[in-house]
Amino acid sequence: MHQHRPFFIIIMEYRTVKFESSDEYIVKKSRFIGYACPVKNPDEALAFISKIKSKHWDATHNVYAYILKDSGIKRYSDDGEPQGTAGIPTLDVLEKENVTDVCVVVTRYFGGILLGGGGLVRAYSHSAKIALDAANIITMSLCTIAEITCDYGFYGKLPSFIPENGGKILDTVYEDNVTVRISLPKDLTEKFNENLIDTSNGRYKIKVIDEEFSEI
Repeated sequence: MHQHRPFFIIIMEYRTVKFESSDEYIVKKSRFIGYACPVKNPDEALAFISKIKSKHWDATHNVYAYILKDSGIKRYSDDGEPQGTAGIPTLDVLEKENVTDVCVVVTRYFGGILLGGGGLVRAYSHSAKIALDAANIITMSLCTIAEITCDYGFYGKLPSFIPENGGKILDTVYEDNVTVRISLPKDLTEKFNENLIDTSNGRYKIKVIDEEFSEI
């Protein structure tokens, strides 16, 4: 009997949105407001949807879609629009833009003129797209969080050395020595450390603390 080991794909980077934002437009007197928000789990997505529905309790429809990275969950709702004309087009935009950990809600105030199936698809797609654009799509990369502890003489080189070698300074602690906490893309970690050892004539190397996704 063969046993299959679980297969895990390590995600090195992904696209998401930086902050909550919105944009709107009007087509045939119907007002569409697209909202986008970064979310990490179903609870955050549902809380955001609930917030927008409460804000626009008097709207004709509050359509939503969201995709989550860790669980792979994808959800959408037409919220009373004809099936396939609202929720799916909104979700399609998220997939085409290759974003995850994102929730989009499109609020519609009906203006009295029917848009037809194709018109609705275009309107919800456009609203989702302008919401994402307003929320600033960013790339998050798996980064190494590390520390460099050195004397004050060598510390003077670090403010230029770190960015030149792909790193970003997160924090600096001044004691008997200086400890600088940095973030750098995981695939650059080894080369960064080699260059640090070389530049410091073997006196200093990085101490890896953690890994986390960070904006690049």
